[in-house]
Amino acid sequence: MSIPAFDAKELEVVSKIPMFTGEEIPVFNYPVSMREANKALFAKKPYWQMTCNDQAMFCPLVNPDNIARGFIFEARKLDEKEFGGKDMFGIEWEYIASVGGSMVRPGKPFAEDADELLEKVVWPNPDEWDWEAAAEANKGYFDTNKYNVCWFLNGWYERLIAFMDFENAIMAVFDEDQQESVHKFFDKLTDLYIDILDKYIKYFPEIDGFCIHDDWGSQKETFFSPALAEEMIVPYMKRVTDFLHSKGKTGDIHSCGQNYKQVPNYIKAGWDMWIPQAMNDTQKIYEEYGDKLIIAVVPDKVAPDATEEEQRAAAREFIDKFMQPGKPCLMSYHDMSMCTPAYMEELYAYSRKKAIEIN
Repeated sequence: MSIPAFDAKELEVVSKIPMFTGEEIPVFNYPVSMREANKALFAKKPYWQMTCNDQAMFCPLVNPDNIARGFIFEARKLDEKEFGGKDMFGIEWEYIASVGGSMVRPGKPFAEDADELLEKVVWPNPDEWDWEAAAEANKGYFDTNKYNVCWFLNGWYERLIAFMDFENAIMAVFDEDQQESVHKFFDKLTDLYIDILDKYIKYFPEIDGFCIHDDWGSQKETFFSPALAEEMIVPYMKRVTDFLHSKGKTGDIHSCGQNYKQVPNYIKAGWDMWIPQAMNDTQKIYEEYGDKLIIAVVPDKVAPDATEEEQRAAAREFIDKFMQPGKPCLMSYHDMSMCTPAYMEELYAYSRKKAIEIN
């Protein structure tokens, strides 16, 4: 792919994107679509420096998990009062409006050990979900000029927690007496997930990639050792990423917590991208692993009273450090306070010119 020459007309701001943090970032008069730009990023030959908000989100009602979790992004809208209820396995979730999310209904867990889980679980049949109606309802929802990413909640360890609560789930992956049952559960769960992902791809061909959730850490540390994660979870993730890649789709692992130690496992599992939370040293992760995994990097702070030239200099410094040949990154949204008009304009213009130079 050839990178178009830079034209100063590109600096025209054509719209703005609201950020989770409250700021808005400009959308410039780009020479190619955001979809093409994202494809170039994943090919590690970016057209310019992209941010975490340069993709479009899809999370449809057809998957019962999304209603249970209160996380819907599609053409149809639900009132918050309709959130919660049973997920695809029949586990009850309660939506907490004050925090904008759901939790499994407190009380006795569905299963207290992995052997019991295998005996009790009733597996869903995605063939019974109304995919045709979902596809019809979402005609016109997708902007094919954007890179459309389908979010898939409740990965492997998260699903185990939903069935067993955290304490029992963490014990199950550590306990040698339960590990065989966990492997059997994860193996069948992976079959199910591949079936669902295949239906997403069939009924929503506009989807470009998937963001799959599996939280592995707390504020201070990962939940389990890299060796244990590699043994118990990575092989099943790799089956999913291999499937996605065989279909020409990308895979982004959404994994909250301090998971620096697990980055080699994300790479072994075949993920294309990880957006770490800010408790991780994202700049260090980029330096060590950015050639193998696209990382969202948190920029250095810019002083609130910085002059316009200091803001522009900070943007150029970010690009010089984090747009290396064959080693692109996203700019993280976890601290966008420095994203003044001058900073963002310089970030775009300078990165466009550098991309042409290094690619």
